[in-house]
Amino acid sequence: MSYKKTIIDWLKDYAIQANMKGFVVGVSGGVDSAVTSTLCALTGLPVYAVGLPIPSGFEAEVLQSRSDLQLDWLKNNYSNVTTEVISLDKVYNVFSGEVGS
Repeated sequence: MSYKKTIIDWLKDYAIQANMKGFVVGVSGGVDSAVTSTLCALTGLPVYAVGLPIPSGFEAEVLQSRSDLQLDWLKNNYSNVTTEVISLDKVYNVFSGEVGS
């Protein structure tokens, strides 16, 4: 059995045993969330993949672009995936204002 199949089976079994109907995965634009969201999609269970952009410079823009690409790819390749982007601009601005003062 492949490692991929082992992980997918484990995720699905875990969800079923925990009475979960699916997965919610934050997609940051990094490798970890891309792999995690894809493995969850491969279980066949419902997946709610969420991009959570924050305005913090060039690196954040690159990650947001990668996050958008991953969300689009998931949505176009897996019928069990729902995607959404929720801006964290307000939260980030309030937090950075409080920390910076």
